[in-house]
Amino acid sequence: MKFLLLHLPSWTPEIISHPLVQEGVEVRQVSSASEVAADHRPTVLLLDAVARSHFTPHALLALRDAGVAVLALGANGEEDVPHDLPAEALAGFVRGPIGGRQLLVGLRSALLVAAARQDTLRAKAETAARTSEITELTDIGIQLTTEKDYNKLLDLILNQARRITLSDAGSLYVVEMDDRGEKRLRFKLSQNDSRPDIPFVEFTMPIDQASLAGYAASEGEPLVIDDVYMLPPDVEYAFNRSFDQRYGYRTKSMLVIPMVNHNGEVIGVLQLINRKRDFSARLASPEQADRQIISYSPHTVKIVRALAGQAAVSIENSQLYEAIERLFEGFVKAAVTAIEQRDPTTSGHSERVATRTVALATLVDRVDDGPYRLVNFTPEQIREIRYAGLLHDFGKVGVREQVLVKAKKLYNDNLTLIRQRHAFIRRSAQWRFEKERADYLLANGTKGYERFLLDLEGRHEAEIALTDRFLRVVLESNEPSLLAEGTFEQLNEFSTRTFEDIEGNPVPFLTEPEVRMLRIRKGSLDEEERLEIESHVTHTFDFLRRIPWTRGLSQIPDIAHAHHEKLNGRGYPRRIEGDAIPLQTRMMTIADIYDALTAQDRPYKRAVPADRALDIMQDEVKGGMLDSQLFRLFVEHKVWERSA
Repeated sequence: MKFLLLHLPSWTPEIISHPLVQEGVEVRQVSSASEVAADHRPTVLLLDAVARSHFTPHALLALRDAGVAVLALGANGEEDVPHDLPAEALAGFVRGPIGGRQLLVGLRSALLVAAARQDTLRAKAETAARTSEITELTDIGIQLTTEKDYNKLLDLILNQARRITLSDAGSLYVVEMDDRGEKRLRFKLSQNDSRPDIPFVEFTMPIDQASLAGYAASEGEPLVIDDVYMLPPDVEYAFNRSFDQRYGYRTKSMLVIPMVNHNGEVIGVLQLINRKRDFSARLASPEQADRQIISYSPHTVKIVRALAGQAAVSIENSQLYEAIERLFEGFVKAAVTAIEQRDPTTSGHSERVATRTVALATLVDRVDDGPYRLVNFTPEQIREIRYAGLLHDFGKVGVREQVLVKAKKLYNDNLTLIRQRHAFIRRSAQWRFEKERADYLLANGTKGYERFLLDLEGRHEAEIALTDRFLRVVLESNEPSLLAEGTFEQLNEFSTRTFEDIEGNPVPFLTEPEVRMLRIRKGSLDEEERLEIESHVTHTFDFLRRIPWTRGLSQIPDIAHAHHEKLNGRGYPRRIEGDAIPLQTRMMTIADIYDALTAQDRPYKRAVPADRALDIMQDEVKGGMLDSQLFRLFVEHKVWERSA
């Protein structure tokens, strides 16, 4: 066999002149194992008695494992393998003295052993390569299935496809529906190792046979092109050289693979460009391109098709995940809209609370000192915090609307009734004034009338002043206060003062329920109404816990449930304290209180300036109600300035 390689420890003219050697077999003399190098050709090492000392048993076994067939030549009189040679390392032994025919038979036998070992090594290498490819595809598949971010997924797909094919560049297209309901390809991603500085701009293109990507998408079959500058004249597709001309790049070999889902639908196209001998090489010149660029082999096409199938499923799953995310985002916004429609005065509150809570959580995630230096939030947890902030007041849908939007201490109907009562008392006083004046004139004429009228007018004016003071006291008392204030002594006066109704029955200026409402010292709600408002927290929790949240969002009900709890246990509804309140909730509580104090659109209280609001909150920190470290971050980093 002409590919026999002979390593001769000593010069043997008889072997060199043999016809087997004359067929082009390389003959080379070596003196140590380090000089023996097996390649793809069967290799035989002739080892005579003189050269044995240069080859240790370990070296001979290594040569065997490398595919070399060692043919040992015995010295004169040696009929068996000597004890210093490992028999398992030898392909054969020719006993001495050596004859030409014996040597030829030994060479032929060793050659067959060497060829068999080469075949075995090739098979093992191919098996290892296939196993490595399968393992790598499996690993890539795992990465693709675990990546939820759509853009990161596309980047991962293209990057891995280029890596396993040694491609210098590549592009990725996804199928989308346009406004007219027609499918188009969107150029979504581009990578180029040799020219990473090239700008990227998204665009869409039709799915037809004019372009390479369009052809692969329309036909559902791969395109394997050795040189895109030399396309056959009869193909429908063409290559646009404008990119190469603009940026001085040479596109040559190309593999265009449609990404097909399990239903046989093309959902995208993977375009790989310029397969290289050395993946790390950069195609900085035409000469380097000529040396490096090679064609895409059939086996490479199979590998990429397998990857493209995995990629298609992952892209489809990611698109579905994003659709679910959009659906959920829409649900959350609809829920917030429902809250704000029932209570328009708090419009924007939930969004502001969510924004400030997320901003505070981002700060906590970055601090490297203090009690929260070891706290880290994943992107999923940040989303969880945001949704909890948006939905924390959803339970208000279960609160009576008249209580929810109660702007003053009295309901509008109650205040209207008091105004009507005031008007009736005033008209009654006027009627009595006119009646007494007329009765006097009928009984006495004008005698002493002026003095009588002067006294009557004085009493009438005092009665009118009292009546007007009554309404003024009601209106002043009806205004809610931010803090507990007011003594309301004058209310006690009017609760005992009466007037006569149209039938002459005594009626109090103010009824007991009206006095009770007007005596509210803080805010606009009495105890019963306050408890009803507070019940919105429980309604929120009951609603949110019925939603089958994903694992990453499962804490939303608990985070929202505790947003009115205080660290000292004086919050509601459960009066939990300290670490029993989730950290995420403690951040939300700060954002919620600040917004409640400073909101300009709430008619039932006066908005306070930011500095006054922070002072009030600082008092709550001192009182052990709010987290001091979180409030410090909230103030120092001006989180309170965030609004959207």
